[in-house]
Amino acid sequence: MNRRNFFKKAGAAGLGAAASTALAAPAIAQENPKITWRMTSSFSKSLDILFAASEDIATSVSEATDGNFTIQTFAAGEIVPGLQALDAVAADTVEMAHTCSYYYIGKDKAFALGTAVPFGLNARMMNSWLSIGGGTDMLNAFYADHGVFALPAGNTGAQMGGWYRKEIKTIDDMKGLKMRIAGIAGDVMSKVGVTPQQIAGPDVYAALEKGTIDATEFVGPYDDMKLGFQKVAKYYYYPAWWEGGPTVHAFFNKEKFEGLPKSYQRILTDACASANANMLARYDAKNAAALRELVGQGVQLRPFSSEILDACFKANQEVMADLSAKNANFKKLYDSQTAFKKEAYLWAQVAEYGFDTYMMIQQRQGTL
Repeated sequence: MNRRNFFKKAGAAGLGAAASTALAAPAIAQENPKITWRMTSSFSKSLDILFAASEDIATSVSEATDGNFTIQTFAAGEIVPGLQALDAVAADTVEMAHTCSYYYIGKDKAFALGTAVPFGLNARMMNSWLSIGGGTDMLNAFYADHGVFALPAGNTGAQMGGWYRKEIKTIDDMKGLKMRIAGIAGDVMSKVGVTPQQIAGPDVYAALEKGTIDATEFVGPYDDMKLGFQKVAKYYYYPAWWEGGPTVHAFFNKEKFEGLPKSYQRILTDACASANANMLARYDAKNAAALRELVGQGVQLRPFSSEILDACFKANQEVMADLSAKNANFKKLYDSQTAFKKEAYLWAQVAEYGFDTYMMIQQRQGTL
């Protein structure tokens, strides 16, 4: 081969490769732009499992993009109060929020269906309805009218029925009770004689201690113990029939989410799915030990009687029917969840319930 021709061709190839690299670099930069977002949470850092979900999302996104997409997390009150998180996203004050849809039923009662309604879906069913049953798409069609887009990003599992200063044996014992409980659950409680109170989280302990309220609900053993309710109320009831599987969402400013590169949208979606699974796993891991400790401190663990549950279920049916008659958004989402729930419980009682019931008996007998 002619030596001069060889180096001429090699030089041309090198220039071509360099040109190719030069052309590719801007394209890569454009596909993976440097972006910094802010996410406000509705939760304080002291509620570490709830707040951790927002941190999980931020960490996952940063690692998956080699630090090109950064999300700064802020606890409730650091940018806006916890119950204004969705408004901050809609107004583009922040790009995203980690919050509960049912905090915003003042805008439209249908927001409740994004988190939980009384006697609704449990955690597994809620996750299934959202991802497989079309729930996320239905919710986002509704959320779009408010300028936001949402993805599931946490679930606490079935919550506890709350703390009571006196024992509640019958439905009559609930009449006249002043209880910190809000939203649709408060509407149902009103029908059975309870006087619902809306009190901000930081003020609940003092209200219960002073007797301003007779009862309060929050989440479950791990979080409730942190808040110290066991020091001012002796009776701890279960289950929270109003929150069988409440979902926490990551809400995004719709325009900002849609303006992201498709790869970043996918990364955010996967990060939220991971946070969604992690929250439930953490509560499953932490609640048992916390419950044992609470009982060790003298807390009286009590189930709601069948009489109380039946009365509340009947009252809830009336509330749901009334809301469905008045609110088309609510009816559409509620009907979907109800149809899904009927099928889901058909299966759950066949295998899951039988297996879990047997294993729970073994646990009580100490044979595990």
